[in-house]
Amino acid sequence: MVPMYWALVIPLAGAVLIATVGRWPNLREAVTLGTGVALFGFVTSLLPHVLAGANPGIVLVWLLPSLPLVLRIEPLGMLFALVASGLWIVTSLYSIGYMRGHREAHQTRFYVCFAVSICAAMGVALAGNLLTLFLFYEVLTLSTYPLVSHHGTRKAMKGARTYLGILVTTSVAFLLLAVAWTWVLAGTLDFRVGGILAGRASDGVLLVLLALFVFGTGKAALMPVHRWLPAAMVAPTPVSALLHAVAVVKAGVFTIMKVVIYVFGLDLLTTTGASEWLMYAAGFTIIAGSLVAMAQDNLKRRLAYSTVSQLSYIVLGAALANAWGVVGGSMHIAMHAFGKITLFFCAGAIYVAAHKTEISDMRGLGRAMPITMAAFLIGALSVIGVPPLGGSWSKWYLALGALDAGQILFVAVLMISSLLNIAYLVPIPIRAFFSKPADGSDPPRFKEAPAFCVAALSFTAVGCIVLFFLADDVYRLLVPLGGG
Repeated sequence: MVPMYWALVIPLAGAVLIATVGRWPNLREAVTLGTGVALFGFVTSLLPHVLAGANPGIVLVWLLPSLPLVLRIEPLGMLFALVASGLWIVTSLYSIGYMRGHREAHQTRFYVCFAVSICAAMGVALAGNLLTLFLFYEVLTLSTYPLVSHHGTRKAMKGARTYLGILVTTSVAFLLLAVAWTWVLAGTLDFRVGGILAGRASDGVLLVLLALFVFGTGKAALMPVHRWLPAAMVAPTPVSALLHAVAVVKAGVFTIMKVVIYVFGLDLLTTTGASEWLMYAAGFTIIAGSLVAMAQDNLKRRLAYSTVSQLSYIVLGAALANAWGVVGGSMHIAMHAFGKITLFFCAGAIYVAAHKTEISDMRGLGRAMPITMAAFLIGALSVIGVPPLGGSWSKWYLALGALDAGQILFVAVLMISSLLNIAYLVPIPIRAFFSKPADGSDPPRFKEAPAFCVAALSFTAVGCIVLFFLADDVYRLLVPLGGG
């Protein structure tokens, strides 16, 4: 038996230790980093089982005679667990520089809640049935609320209420209903290869049930249930990184992908056409999110709406319901994570070093912060999908999925979106490197952010490049999802 409960125990134990040693900042942060390394090491130890085609699992507790809480590892969950646990280490390193450099209050509470959030993300990644996924999904929402409201200001509390209100309302009103309905139809909540709903419901019921799952998973930020994401940008930048790359939004699109593959099944969605409407909803969000992003002068809000757009690439991959689509969408979980976390790390570094938040104020910034702005360019190009950066592969597979499904329109959507990505991301580093500062100072009177921040954003920028060359390994991990 594989002791998979360690994926939960390690971050929870880390949270307790962090709280215990909170009065000693150096020790507190050493415990945070050590816990992250331990968790990533354990998650990595599960990888050989998945590559060998095994799906080990463990029952945590029986809530009812036929409803256990189960942890089980499979290719999609393995990818999400690797991304979340690995990027926790880098985000913790970044947080040390950011939280100290910005002299943030309540730092111990911040690190404790972050550890609990990662525990919840591990529960989502390793969930062996819908009930387990739903419970950890809710824990993730609740544990990140103190992070979003961290500053305690009126603006922060308003943003946090929007965050909590939308996510809890959608999950209780729609996602919980979908889980219960699935139990009634299928008699089980287990995740099974090929799905559990074939022959259990009419085409109309399947369409409604899929809509409940999709809009009940508010963390996926499919329009119109996306407003929580820009509202949550009131949080410190390391929290934005958690929301956009490490755990929260990835838990949302992961849930949709998992439901499509293991609850409905690709064959059922293809034969019934129940997911065709979802393609159009995702395509609309891809374009609309990019257009709204172009109108934002605040850097974090522009990146937030970019995330709204990029998440729907993954939803589109699920809706295509074919091998190329699910592999491309699943791969985009990792590729987007590295690109977007780099961009948010850079935004936070700019705020700490230069106290600038508006893009219009960032002229000449590259002369004072060349490493940060070079990393921003790399992250932007990866999000756009330019080779040799990781984002190019996931978008390529998504395009193949659209062609395989006979949906040429969505190849055009992907191309238009990439052009819009160029329009709202590339001018930022160009302005930073090739324009003079607004105050006329040359060079500007500031320098790079603290070393921990620069080290973290440099690492993730390099990761965007490395992922391009590791894409074949990621493909081999994910190809069983499409039945290959």
